[in-house]
Amino acid sequence: MLTHRHIEVFRAVMIAGGVTKAAELLGSSQPTVSRELARLERAVGFALFQRVAGRLRPTMPGLALYDEVRQSYAGLERVASAAARLRAFKGGQLSLIALPAFSHSILPDAFRRFHERHDGVSLTVETQESPLLEEWLSAQRYDLGLTEHDAAPAGTRVELLLQVDEVCALPDGHPLLARPRIALADFEGQAFVSLSSTDPYRIQIDEAFAAAGVLRRSIVETPTAVSVCTFVRQGLGAAIVNPLTALDFAGRGLHIRPLAHSFPFRVNVVFPEHRPGNPLVGAFMASLREAAAAIEARLGSSLEASLR
Repeated sequence: MLTHRHIEVFRAVMIAGGVTKAAELLGSSQPTVSRELARLERAVGFALFQRVAGRLRPTMPGLALYDEVRQSYAGLERVASAAARLRAFKGGQLSLIALPAFSHSILPDAFRRFHERHDGVSLTVETQESPLLEEWLSAQRYDLGLTEHDAAPAGTRVELLLQVDEVCALPDGHPLLARPRIALADFEGQAFVSLSSTDPYRIQIDEAFAAAGVLRRSIVETPTAVSVCTFVRQGLGAAIVNPLTALDFAGRGLHIRPLAHSFPFRVNVVFPEHRPGNPLVGAFMASLREAAAAIEARLGSSLEASLR
């Protein structure tokens, strides 16, 4: 009967070129290796070696069998190598789902920091709007997610990563650039670029302007913060937008100013509770927190400069 020990002995003899050195490789004795080799030949039913002048020379069937053994061990070595990389966070994969705004703001910086420490890991990022984002997280399809919403989808838990206020985005030459802080009343009669009418932030902003009795001139409605900033940069009007996206556009025909009215903007991390644990999540969270802290510091510096 063929055993793993027989194959191990055969491989050692082929690598070492003889029984004595094979015994050294295996930490065994020469008689034991010779005995196991003889048992292997009886099990396969043909000679693996020719004994010539006290030395072993592999037969043609022996060489053919060794080719199979090498391929088998190559697969095992790949598995062992993958396990070693995972132990050192030098391999593996991390899957995320996020709102589109986060895929070009906080996530690239977080992964850059993570990649510097764990360069063998690959990242898969899916972007999706609500409610599909929450549905897919509830289905345990991703290792973690990034959302604006505070409520945890079914089967998940939520952790606050970052909370900052929305900002005013202004194009080059806009009259409100003269003001260090923008009040709601300052938007009276101003051309305004808005998010879509169903967006929760749009609804909150509209309600605040209505309560203040301020009328703006709506120029454009568009579904994403990126497109809002793009229209602002073209000089079409002012906007109120999340600071992560605004910071990405700042200095390229777009300027940001703090608002006198607070519109809180949150970034929350969603963890599926029933998905098998990925050992890379903890390390990536550390990089996410660093990226969030960097955004907060950069935003603070930018808004302080506008107040001088």
